Amino acid sequence: MMDFSLNTLWNNIIRRGSNSGLTEIEFLEREIQAWLTSEKRNMMLAGKRYYDGEHDILSKQRQAVDECGNMRTINGLPNNQIVDNRYVELVEQKVNYLLAKPVEVKTEDENYGKKLDKIFNNIFRKRMKNLGIDILNCGIGYLHPYIKEDGTFAIKRFNPEEILPFWKDEEHEIIDSFIRIYPVSVYEGKQKKIIQKADYYTKQGIKHYVYENQNLVPDVEKQEEAYLNINENPFTWSKIPLVAFKYNQREIPLIKRVKCLQDALNILLSNYSDNMMEDIRSTVLILEGYEGEDLATFRKNLLAYGVVKVGTDERKGDVRELRIEVNAANYDLIIKLIKKAIIENGSGFDAKDDRMSNNPNQMNIRSIYSDIDLDANGMELEIQSSLEQLMFFVNTYLNITNNTQNENEVQFIFSRDTPINEAEVIENCRNSIGIISKETIISNHPWTKDTQEEMGRLKKETDEQMEDYVSNTLKEKKDE
Repeated sequence: MMDFSLNTLWNNIIRRGSNSGLTEIEFLEREIQAWLTSEKRNMMLAGKRYYDGEHDILSKQRQAVDECGNMRTINGLPNNQIVDNRYVELVEQKVNYLLAKPVEVKTEDENYGKKLDKIFNNIFRKRMKNLGIDILNCGIGYLHPYIKEDGTFAIKRFNPEEILPFWKDEEHEIIDSFIRIYPVSVYEGKQKKIIQKADYYTKQGIKHYVYENQNLVPDVEKQEEAYLNINENPFTWSKIPLVAFKYNQREIPLIKRVKCLQDALNILLSNYSDNMMEDIRSTVLILEGYEGEDLATFRKNLLAYGVVKVGTDERKGDVRELRIEVNAANYDLIIKLIKKAIIENGSGFDAKDDRMSNNPNQMNIRSIYSDIDLDANGMELEIQSSLEQLMFFVNTYLNITNNTQNENEVQFIFSRDTPINEAEVIENCRNSIGIISKETIISNHPWTKDTQEEMGRLKKETDEQMEDYVSNTLKEKKDE
């Protein structure tokens, strides 16, 4: 396997050109410059922009060819810029399908499980949902584990477009170091301005820079620091504190699969609205023997008075019309095809599918959700792998604070938000009694929120019923 670590890359540069005078700072400057203008980062920004409703159609202009053969903008014409944001619907479908319900953290050690519950709380679940939006919009998302000043473990979400990772391996599984470049608002006197700060994370700690005019300058406000201090001693993780969560193996964002279709839908709707609003231009007038002034004056008079004078007694004239009809049925057909293509290419589902009406059976529901379910399988596999990496930092923190070594297996169980026919599922659960374990039946029951909690409640009810039975039996014997 090839090694793509930053140290190896840097050493190769030095060996190839020891007399070039290229320093590490200069190397980082060139990497940052290339990253900021890269196609991958631009696609990340496009995904976030389309999610926010800022589509390319908003820059649409009405243009025509002038007498010189050049395109020029025509003012005064209807110029609708309609956004039918099907892309955001796809993202919300996938995020809510996989991450809307709480992720269950399961372990055999009860005490260990209570400590994990404090870390993987509702705040973390909310952060995971926001991370899911990053994963889909940008193809990759990042979580940064750290320890706060009060000594508690915390996890921060980084914007993907701000992160330049240096991978150690070809599969992009191990991060050797990374740079976070992000905007900060500052004041110079009374003038507010935006500067770009760059934090360089290595195994030794964090170096702080300001990126200005394509140059890295040490940040005078922050000194080089370790990741944290324990008993006034600097401490660094044995791994880079950044966990990457991917949408797929190649880190391709969802927007790349559907952008052209989303743009086509916006263009069709906008052009159709333009045509509907161009009342006078839906009819082409054919003039014979017109004695008016220029055509602009003719159009103006026609709009103002609704009549036009053609010809004289000596020269007869005429005006006829060539009507241009906009076929709404053609637009409707193409729009439906594009909407269907967006769903299919984006691996989503149509909530208005005819099969969802009139109490659908479970087979129809599974058929409708088959594409999004397959996509969620791959996404869940990537997230599961990343959560295993995150557990390294969680266990390291628990080992430091509790002086114990945690080697317990942890499972993250995702509950997908799929519509179900509850009556049919409950009946299947009832029919499975005695065939599979009670725990499996309870975990698949549609009303179960927490399997272990439900098992505990059931055991408590059984014990209480047994106590009542024993108590009543003893009382009956005593009465006899």
